[in-house]
Amino acid sequence: MTSYTLLLLTLLAFASSRAFASDPSPLQDFCVADNTSQVLVNGFVCKNPSDVKPEDFFFQGLDKAGNTSTKLGSSVNLVNVQKLAGLNTLGISIARLDFAPYGGLNPPHTHPRATEILTVLEGTLYVGFVTSDPNKLFAKVLNKGDVYVFPKGLIHFQFNIGHVPAVAIAGLSSQNPGLITIANAVFGSNPSISDDVLAKAFQLDKKTVDWLQAQFWMN
Repeated sequence: MTSYTLLLLTLLAFASSRAFASDPSPLQDFCVADNTSQVLVNGFVCKNPSDVKPEDFFFQGLDKAGNTSTKLGSSVNLVNVQKLAGLNTLGISIARLDFAPYGGLNPPHTHPRATEILTVLEGTLYVGFVTSDPNKLFAKVLNKGDVYVFPKGLIHFQFNIGHVPAVAIAGLSSQNPGLITIANAVFGSNPSISDDVLAKAFQLDKKTVDWLQAQFWMN
């Protein structure tokens, strides 16, 4: 193989890797999700454009407060492609977050497919994210009108430190951001992770691990 051919193949491989490094741009005005289709694709099959209606781009209800009478004292109403079919292929979604007075928590979690940008509408939130190695915490107290961004895939949280309910709106850079709540994933997986593994990883005794795994973990 000549050096010229080798160089050409290397450039083609590099170009291909760049081409598939992110979601492709839509090739039509819209691709409303057809939730009745049995065809399996990466995302959702497009509904026939002639069957698309204004309601496919419409969602109602983010003005309503969520139920914060939970163990975590928080509620998240995520509007993704499952709730709003018109989001298909557009790479965005939105969520309303409600927090009970002092102590309402959206626990440490990640969105494997999305960056999140959060705006506080009411109240005061302590928020933050942790980087990959060396696990540095970036945290800030947010008040009404403040904005914070959580980079894609990083563990982050929001905690109400005020004495009144807090409300925030979040935009996410995926039609289906995904959610991994850390405590739930580690101690509430199905089937359970071996208590030998968790005891060693967290330097706990097995009884403590077994107790943690017996709790009701929620996203």
